[in-house]
Amino acid sequence: MTNEKNENNIEETQAVSEVAPKQKAASKVSGHDDFDWDADDAGFQSYSSDERNVLEESYSKTFSPVVEKQVVKGLVVAINDKDVVVNIGFKSDGLVPRTEFRDRPELAVGDEVEVFVDIAEDKMGQLILSRRKALQETAWEKIVEAHANDIVVTGYVRSRTKGGLVVDVFSIDTFLPGSQIDTKPVRDYDQYVGKNMDFKIVKINDVYKNVVVSHKALIEDDIEAQKSEILSRLEKGQVLEGVVKNMTSFGVFVDLGGIDGLLHITDISWGRINHPEEVLKLDDKINVVILDYDDTKKRISLGLKQLSSHPWDNLEADIVEGSKVKGRVVSVADYGAFIEIKPGVEGLVHVSEMSWSSHLRNPSEYLKVGEEIEALVLSLDRNEHKMSLGIKQLNTDPWISITDRYPLGSKHTGVVKNLTSYGLFLELEEGIDGLVHVSDLSWNKKIKHPSEFVKKGEKLDVVVLEVDSDNRRLSLGHKQLEENPWETFETIFTIGSIHEGTVMNINDKGATIQMQYGVEAFAPTRHIKKADNKPLKEDEVLEFEVIEFSKDSKRIIVSHTNIWKGAERAKNDSDDKSRGGDKSRKTTGGKPVKKSGNSSERSTLGELDAFTELRAQFAEAEKGNKKAAKAEADAAAAKVEADANEVTAATAVSGGITELKSLAGVGPAMVKRMNALGVNTVEELTSLTEDKIASMVETDSKISAEQWNKWMTEANA
Repeated sequence: MTNEKNENNIEETQAVSEVAPKQKAASKVSGHDDFDWDADDAGFQSYSSDERNVLEESYSKTFSPVVEKQVVKGLVVAINDKDVVVNIGFKSDGLVPRTEFRDRPELAVGDEVEVFVDIAEDKMGQLILSRRKALQETAWEKIVEAHANDIVVTGYVRSRTKGGLVVDVFSIDTFLPGSQIDTKPVRDYDQYVGKNMDFKIVKINDVYKNVVVSHKALIEDDIEAQKSEILSRLEKGQVLEGVVKNMTSFGVFVDLGGIDGLLHITDISWGRINHPEEVLKLDDKINVVILDYDDTKKRISLGLKQLSSHPWDNLEADIVEGSKVKGRVVSVADYGAFIEIKPGVEGLVHVSEMSWSSHLRNPSEYLKVGEEIEALVLSLDRNEHKMSLGIKQLNTDPWISITDRYPLGSKHTGVVKNLTSYGLFLELEEGIDGLVHVSDLSWNKKIKHPSEFVKKGEKLDVVVLEVDSDNRRLSLGHKQLEENPWETFETIFTIGSIHEGTVMNINDKGATIQMQYGVEAFAPTRHIKKADNKPLKEDEVLEFEVIEFSKDSKRIIVSHTNIWKGAERAKNDSDDKSRGGDKSRKTTGGKPVKKSGNSSERSTLGELDAFTELRAQFAEAEKGNKKAAKAEADAAAAKVEADANEVTAATAVSGGITELKSLAGVGPAMVKRMNALGVNTVEELTSLTEDKIASMVETDSKISAEQWNKWMTEANA
């Protein structure tokens, strides 16, 4: 109803504007003949009520009442740079900012528009109108309708925002994502700001009144129609012009004029490239060849390098087997490195062809990507496009004169290159590696792994032990730089001698003892019991008796238990002698003589009770009260000498040693080992030759040749 009234008022206003000139013309003709010039003297007369009503009625027909906060129609009567003047049939015209008509750049005087009456009359008496609010009254309904019916709408790009653009559609701010601007990636969003564009409404949110629009959707509709036409005209081998649209690590997408094709990185260049940007740039126009296409999936595979001939076809004729070539390292793998002789022509240098060393390392230790090198052509197949190269062949084989430069016993210094469980590899020079076995690192330390002794990359002095030029093997030793200390240890750690040691570690089988001079000994579990039955502790310092020594096996077996047990036996024997036990034993016949023989055995082994007492007193002399202890020790020594003489005499009476077990250090276990070697009686022992002893030492290295000679001497005596 309001709109109809406004239309009538506009028509009446136009009619009045047409009648007014005619009335003015008539007034010129009549002049003021009807004017009552005497009215001034008589005074002004007021209108009658009927006349006033007629006048008000005529006035009301000219202007219609205006209700605020409503949408009305009006005529554009004037346009300037800032405002648009709109007549809605009110007593005054209203002004609307021209910026609210940005979606109607063709607006002209006389056009009908809808406006919102914001204020009928402000403090200045002006009519305030708004087209933006008028549009907002109906905008959401229009947007919902456009989204439901897939209607194309026009919007004004107001500004740029994060990830896209802000678009004014029906005076409502909508969001245009960057991915929906065009089918091609857009890098400069600012070029669209201030422009009017067509859009499709792709998403709305009724709760939050959010709207997402797309310009790309309009383009895709046209492109989809073009794709079918383009695919129908495609052929394998066809050359087309395209534009680089997008770039990835695996290739580039090329716009062929409505449809995209993939140019894989391997089809860009005959040479090896790491990224397409090394050859191409975005928006480059390039010619490509159709390699393959799929009508169903609408996928096209393109090629660029196929437009040029293969580099192998133009390979120089002077590159033959045995010739030298220069190239750049383009790739390094576990098995070797690829060398680019020219773009598209590569050769492989196998890791075995990088160094004369028989101990192969990782190729990355020899070559780096991008490095320029020289190599020798080992094999060449132009048909299969294969080339084998070698680097080590450029230098003389160092193993040819290995015996001259590294004779046996010569001393050298090398760098530790690798550590293994059985030893370490030492590089003496480029191509010459030698093995240092873990057993050749130290004379007196038991090393389980070379990392306990040396670190990778450190220098190590060695002696050449063995050279095998045929198999390219070099055996080295570090401990051989020093004399074998076990020759000296044999005179120090004699069987029965007592030494001070430190408990290093304890396990189920026994304990490892650190003796003097840094040598390690082992004490079995049954030999680490203490007199007070307290357990042995690590880092505890105690006295130990040597019960077994092997120079060849570098083994020392010690006992702490024998020391305090020997002291107990000595005390018991002393008590027996004080009760006259010695006389009864001397007068009982053969058995006491055999006992004396056993006593002689203990004296040799360091287990004789008297000797045990002597050692204890010597130890006491070292710790303190040296004078008193020394006097007691001298007396004990005299007593031991007398006992020994007595034992010797008794032995002579009994006819000497008749059994193997009577020998010094020979127990049941040792008798079995001697029997296994073919020695079953004392007679067989005394008849041994040097060759036989050497053969037995090879079979059982735990019994040294020196020990066999000692037993033979003892048996012959």
